[in-house]
Amino acid sequence: MNDIKNVCVYSASSTKINPCYMECAEMLGTVLARKNIRLINGAGNMGLMRACADAVLAGGGEVTGVIPYFMVEQGWQHQGLTELVVTETMHERKHRMAELSDGVIALPGGCGTLEELLEVITWKQLGLYLQPIVILNVNHFFDPLLEMLQKAVEEHFMRPQHAAIWSVAETPEEAVDLLFTTPVWSKEIRKFAAI
Repeated sequence: MNDIKNVCVYSASSTKINPCYMECAEMLGTVLARKNIRLINGAGNMGLMRACADAVLAGGGEVTGVIPYFMVEQGWQHQGLTELVVTETMHERKHRMAELSDGVIALPGGCGTLEELLEVITWKQLGLYLQPIVILNVNHFFDPLLEMLQKAVEEHFMRPQHAAIWSVAETPEEAVDLLFTTPVWSKEIRKFAAI
């Protein structure tokens, strides 16, 4: 069993979305609080980011938000988090979020969320991030991405071993359970980074 105390959750700030995504984000926050796992996120004050953070806080849990200064200038940060970390750049933000985490869960989102997820998958492929990565595939949102990743393996852009970089969950409870049970990645995988 992995020692999971802090989980980075990638998610959208969008609000005009299917309510099932909000419900999933809230449920994930509730599960994290119940298991005494600190949420690490992008500190946004809208959408799934806020819904998950608010549920953690409502459950008595803690949230560390990491946000670049230019977003704070726009007033985009959640005002009620346990801790707010302000960075100079987006790159520093992503690095800090990963650095603080014992694992990653990806909720649905747009380009920003997808980019964060694919970057941390790449880091794990290169042995730079060794913790569990779980894709929470609520409402089959990630089906096209998962098909694309499988195609990359089939077309030899990735090795078959690389398909174990991420796990897929259907529910928040399953996602959190996978954080504890997914084996920690080995740096030795670097030998297989190239095809």
